[in-house]
Amino acid sequence: MMKIIPVLFLSILLAGCSVFGSESVKIAPYKIILTAQENPKIQVREYNNMVLASTAMTSDNERNSAFRELFGYISGDNVDASKISMTAPVFMDKENDKTGEKISMTAPVFMDDKNAQEPMMSFVLPAKYTFETAPKPTNPKVILREVNDYMVATIQFSGRLSKENTEKHRKILEEWIENSDYSVTGPYQTAGYNAPFTLPALRRNEVLIPVKK
Repeated sequence: MMKIIPVLFLSILLAGCSVFGSESVKIAPYKIILTAQENPKIQVREYNNMVLASTAMTSDNERNSAFRELFGYISGDNVDASKISMTAPVFMDKENDKTGEKISMTAPVFMDDKNAQEPMMSFVLPAKYTFETAPKPTNPKVILREVNDYMVATIQFSGRLSKENTEKHRKILEEWIENSDYSVTGPYQTAGYNAPFTLPALRRNEVLIPVKK
């Protein structure tokens, strides 16, 4: 799903990732609600609050453009000309909201794959920012979104974030949800944590599905 592209290579290199999978970028904080006994790679998590910088992507080429736009935002393309530390992961989803309003990812603002027009790529801003204090983008293609009380079932996997690898693990996660006390509340997202030059066996990728109990 995420291909090796020069800007992604350079940008995450500057963020401190390595070929061996180690990374100096901070991970968006979350609370682990449950770890599946039968598969410890599956968790239920809760993200209390995140501010996302997001932009639309509709093709592999536009993933390159989307990453440039978001990296430009955290590099100073904002009203404060502030440089913002990069935080992992990079989210890719089917969200189609472009209003810039505060939203809850557990509310019915999600659209399913059949109805969604523009998937989104999102950077998570450092935890010190709120929706009110985050520097406003100067690029109209970049919007800010606030995520509150976001509960997800996740599955972590290595290898490439390809369509085949994503679909394989999405099906495993969906089957687990069907046999659990949780129900799906929206379409899945994918998340990448490493630079594309990281050895595939050492990469951290995830599929996230919003759920409720």
